[in-house]
Amino acid sequence: MIDPVIIIIIAAVVVVIACIVTAVIVSKVAVKRYVESENKKIGDAESRSRKIIDEAIKTAENKKREALLEAKEEALKNKNEIERESKERRAEIQRYEKRVLSKEEALDKKVEAVEKKEARLSQKEADYDKKLKELEVLKNSHLKELEKISQLTREQAREFLLKSVEDDIKHDAAVMIKEEERRAKEEADKRARGYVVDAIQRCAADHFAESTISVVQLPNDDMKGRIIGREGRNIRALETLTGVSLIVDDTPEAVVLSSFDGVRREIARLAIEKLIVDGRIHPARIEETVEKAKVEVESMIREEGEAACLEVGVQGLHPELIRLLGRMKFRTSYGQNGLKHSVEVAYLAGLLASEVGVDVRTAKRAGLLHDIGKSVDHEMEGTHVQIGTELCRKYKENDIIINAVEAHHGDVEPKSLIAVIVQAADTISAARPGARRETLETYTNRLKQLEDISNSFKGVDKSFAIQAGRELRVMVVPEKVSDDDMVLMARDISKRIEEELKYPGQIKVNVIRESRVTDYAK
Repeated sequence: MIDPVIIIIIAAVVVVIACIVTAVIVSKVAVKRYVESENKKIGDAESRSRKIIDEAIKTAENKKREALLEAKEEALKNKNEIERESKERRAEIQRYEKRVLSKEEALDKKVEAVEKKEARLSQKEADYDKKLKELEVLKNSHLKELEKISQLTREQAREFLLKSVEDDIKHDAAVMIKEEERRAKEEADKRARGYVVDAIQRCAADHFAESTISVVQLPNDDMKGRIIGREGRNIRALETLTGVSLIVDDTPEAVVLSSFDGVRREIARLAIEKLIVDGRIHPARIEETVEKAKVEVESMIREEGEAACLEVGVQGLHPELIRLLGRMKFRTSYGQNGLKHSVEVAYLAGLLASEVGVDVRTAKRAGLLHDIGKSVDHEMEGTHVQIGTELCRKYKENDIIINAVEAHHGDVEPKSLIAVIVQAADTISAARPGARRETLETYTNRLKQLEDISNSFKGVDKSFAIQAGRELRVMVVPEKVSDDDMVLMARDISKRIEEELKYPGQIKVNVIRESRVTDYAK
């Protein structure tokens, strides 16, 4: 008997096989159907593609035909354009050829004309050379005739002509110089006269005449012996301590103090006056009194400097410059007090500055400090201008002040209008009547130098320095000096005087030419 399990297994296997067979059959049928459907799709696609290709071919052929037609039309159009342009260019070239031909013909004609002109010029040149030779011969013969008639050689005639031309030029130069000087003087004098006169009139100043000696009045002549002391010890002590020479002579009730340094003289004067009042005169007391006098004078110097600054309205000066200004009270120049001169110059500079429209304060400051070097010029080497310049630099004055101090005697060129104003103010202060006094020797020497300068010029007969050297009259020989020469001579003499002499103010040069005819009635 067969086992039921086996039967079940067999049945399961049969079922599985049947399923497989069924699946295979179904799959074959499905595959066949799929293949048929795909073949159908492919056939449809091929037919559609063939249609599209056919249409594309037709469209391409149409486009090709259209493009060919357009290309032919464009080619034809370009061909026509090129033919038109070529025709135009050919026509233009023909026009150019005609113009070139016409120009060549004209050029040929011009060349022919030029050749004819050259021929004519060559002929004229030959004729010109021939005539030139003839003229040279005539010129030489005429020159010989002229030399015979004038009795002058060619060189003499040339010298005569040059002399006449030189005289004409000299005359023209003299006329021009005179005219320009006249114009310049008229214009400058108008302005300068107004400025200077206004400044002088507005500045009230005293006349000065100081010297290098001081006189101390004594209560009686017995005091002279006490001042001299036993064996001269008191007077020696005074002279040693003050540096001043004491002159005890026959002058009644007076002792003379002599020294170039005004500060020393003042110290000695105060010391002697204190000793006279005190009555105790001996070396120890003299030393003590001199020290006190030095302190007093130093205080006086500072007060005088401050008073001068206050008087002219100058502020902000360095204390040392104020002290040096105070020392100027005891300094004189040609008898003119240094401090008063500086104050006067400051006033004048301020007035002139206000007239011309520049800074009045700066002008006053420069005028006040212009001679500051004189306060120590006997103690330091160099001129008062150099010393004053260094002092202003040392105490930080500005460049305008420094240049005004440095240029007030013309040692350097003025760099500002204020420097020129200080020069003018200094000259006005020194040159006005009574401001200064000169020694007779200096005065006579200057007069002699003026006459010597004028007498050194050719054609001068004699000269005279008059009006205290303010005017020079020059008499010339009329046969040697013409009217035109006089103008140049006056100018040259003025320049020589400016270069060689130092003098206050200005000197007028008068050149005089006169002709005299004398006869006698008998």
